[in-house]
Amino acid sequence: MANTGWDEFEIGAMLRTFEGEAGDVVRTLQEDRNYTQNSSFSASVADWRIEKPVFNKDYCIDCQFCWVYCPDISIISRDKKMIGIDMDHCKGCGICVEVCPTNPKSLLMFPEKADEETEIAQWPSKEEKEK
Repeated sequence: MANTGWDEFEIGAMLRTFEGEAGDVVRTLQEDRNYTQNSSFSASVADWRIEKPVFNKDYCIDCQFCWVYCPDISIISRDKKMIGIDMDHCKGCGICVEVCPTNPKSLLMFPEKADEETEIAQWPSKEEKEK
């Protein structure tokens, strides 16, 4: 199955993320993990994306929710700190934005062609809670 395209898998096929045992995933850098050829880390799904997450580090509290819930291992985290998004493997599903607890969110979805610096400059401001 090494060179099978996404549209060539049988419906309901189970695609394993790792070859054999996953090992100590938490303490192993993404690039050092034993991924299968069919995982989204090895095979890019970026061409599925029509919207992309943009990361604003000024609002991030490093809760790691985005890293935990990302189905494509696209959140880049080092020493429990979010440092960016691997756009080669992000399919634009928006799960990272949905699980982000900050106000405003530190991740928001924008059109694929949007300029990240422009979007960050127009980021929403903190909403005041009603008393």
